[in-house]
Amino acid sequence: MRFGPEPTHTIAHLSDPHLLADGRLLHAAVDVTDNLRRTLAQVECTGRRIDALVFTGDLTDLGEPEAYAVLRDVVGECAARLGCEVVWVMGNHDERAPYARGLFDVETAGQPQPPQDRVYDLRGLRVIALDSTVDGYHHGGLDPDQIAWLRNELAQSAEHGSLLALHHPPLVSAVDLMNVIGLDDQDEFADAIAGTDVRGILAGHLHHSSHGTFAGVPVSVAAASCYSLDGGAPDGTLIGVDGRQGFDLVDVYPHGLVHTHIPLGSPPTISGFGVEVEDALAALDPVARREAFSSKSSTWKPPAQ
Repeated sequence: MRFGPEPTHTIAHLSDPHLLADGRLLHAAVDVTDNLRRTLAQVECTGRRIDALVFTGDLTDLGEPEAYAVLRDVVGECAARLGCEVVWVMGNHDERAPYARGLFDVETAGQPQPPQDRVYDLRGLRVIALDSTVDGYHHGGLDPDQIAWLRNELAQSAEHGSLLALHHPPLVSAVDLMNVIGLDDQDEFADAIAGTDVRGILAGHLHHSSHGTFAGVPVSVAAASCYSLDGGAPDGTLIGVDGRQGFDLVDVYPHGLVHTHIPLGSPPTISGFGVEVEDALAALDPVARREAFSSKSSTWKPPAQ
């Protein structure tokens, strides 16, 4: 049993795998494909019912078709085991034509490359994937046509509200150099979501977990699965480290969202309870359970594990 309320939806929010073709190491140091596999394995280890894996951009490092093929295979195997959907979002390291072909089987080569914006319905929770990339640049923006499209999509409310997913977060980064390649057009973006059913914004790009608000809407930036930027490095520097990777679990409740950062790896266990304790507490009535587990004078003993 759950002692807290059951979420209506749970999303695994992942970002920035930066896959390379042929298993090459990123910066000649990081096995990004292995990191992605380890991150997905950690999602599965939660044992949670996952509605969607949401990847907020920089799916590949160079937009290589072979890298998208590996990504689709690796993530697809995990999604099949979880029985969940996959939501892809463009990042500044992605390229629209191979992205569309590799992940959606849509051929756009030799044509104008419109933004890769899409809408997903997760049992009444609307997830809108916004392509915040700017062709030929690393900073982000949303053009007037995208803003108009977003307004039109949000004109009708969804049963459980909406989440927006884009690569460039509408937040100021603690790593100041990242603000040079931040998100433009934020006033128009804020105006487009004002008064709508948008409940949260999911983003990536920063390579470290970050949280804030934008136009009164909570914003959550997932850590990268490839490598991290050190948010505590000396001001004015930009330091990448092979550590602190992870993902977020996003639990959606009728009156709020809970974002839980799950770091990659298995540090030493120093204390804890197994499922035997949960089962023993579940067997008690609510008053006895509160006295057993909350009272400072409780003499209740967990069952031997």
